[in-house]
Amino acid sequence: MIMVLTPRQKQELENAIADYLENSGYTNALEAFKQDAKIQRDNDTGEKGMLEKKWISIARLSKKINELEDRNRKLETEYINGAPLRDKRSPTEWIPRPPERASMDGHTAPITKVIFHPVFIQVVSASEDGTIKTWDYESGTYERTLKGHTNAVQDIAFSPNGKILASCSADLSVKLWDFQHFVCTKTLYGHDHNVSSVTFLPSGDYVLSCSRDKTIKMWDVSNGYCVNTFSGHREWVKMVRVNTDGSLMATCSKDHTIIIWNLLNANSDVKVMFREHDHTVECIAWAPNSASKPISEAFEEKKKELQGPYLISGSRDKTLKLWDVGTGVCLYTFIGHDSWVRDVCWHPAGKYFISASDDKTIRVWDVTNKRLNKTLESHKHFCTCIDFHPTNPFVVSGSVDQTVKVWECR
Repeated sequence: MIMVLTPRQKQELENAIADYLENSGYTNALEAFKQDAKIQRDNDTGEKGMLEKKWISIARLSKKINELEDRNRKLETEYINGAPLRDKRSPTEWIPRPPERASMDGHTAPITKVIFHPVFIQVVSASEDGTIKTWDYESGTYERTLKGHTNAVQDIAFSPNGKILASCSADLSVKLWDFQHFVCTKTLYGHDHNVSSVTFLPSGDYVLSCSRDKTIKMWDVSNGYCVNTFSGHREWVKMVRVNTDGSLMATCSKDHTIIIWNLLNANSDVKVMFREHDHTVECIAWAPNSASKPISEAFEEKKKELQGPYLISGSRDKTLKLWDVGTGVCLYTFIGHDSWVRDVCWHPAGKYFISASDDKTIRVWDVTNKRLNKTLESHKHFCTCIDFHPTNPFVVSGSVDQTVKVWECR
């Protein structure tokens, strides 16, 4: 098929070729081409590097076409194999399914935390390379890098409105970032060792952090002052999380325990301590209100005894445990991972929770039926962190393999 150029397109192409020959030093070829093409051209006319730019654009489009064709083949295979289609399932039943929607590279060390922005189409990742990066999770493209920490960034968290990002690091600091202008507004010092986790209270007025120094600290966002320090663990405090109404704080530790703290009490008394894990408790996640019904159905025989709220925990003992905080008992132990459980989060609908592990998998657990629902071979190395979008059907994961992956739920 012969392509016919318009006179203007023909002129632009000839100028681009002449520009390329001139910039490459092909003087004889340039003069011959100008004579054959009957073009008059000064050194100052035309846009420089036009031919190279057009060539690069074609290469990009070709790569994108190949990626789309590859994705289409994978989707056809999944369809043939009988994967459930989204329009035949309720959103409460949607779970992450392979293949990944996007795989994003850019960090130069293991990923430690990944979270969705509560408003924008963004994923934010933290890494041992000391940086925080933002990505567009729909297109899988890199956006920007936040630099400020001088050691591994261990955890990140958004304020409820998404305007402030908190980060903590092995450099002993907690930083608050203006996520509208992408600048660090405050650096909070007070911990004596590696700061391992950070989270906001639901009001957004305070930030909680925990550390290898065995303490948990509460910081006033407005002035950056530490307003309270909690002590109770005998070892490194690995993670801190607050329940939906801000009344309770849960912390987990290398001392194998989980402590529930009453934040409404002036003395911040310890409400209950859980001791049933056999190794370091790496992660915890408060169940959303939507999980109350599935949990009641799962434990019908104990329905009258259940009080809530509920908490899930993951440990280096390879298990996950579901706790009824109100009664102080372990309701069930989920067994299935082949290595340390590194992170856990809930499906917004409450029927499932998902976990990430050093066995390189993401696992989906059915609360109502108390069983493993699906296993995703997610990364080439340890899977360190996950997050479930609160409203859209996406899950994001991070790994020691330095990649961030987005999984579509259907």
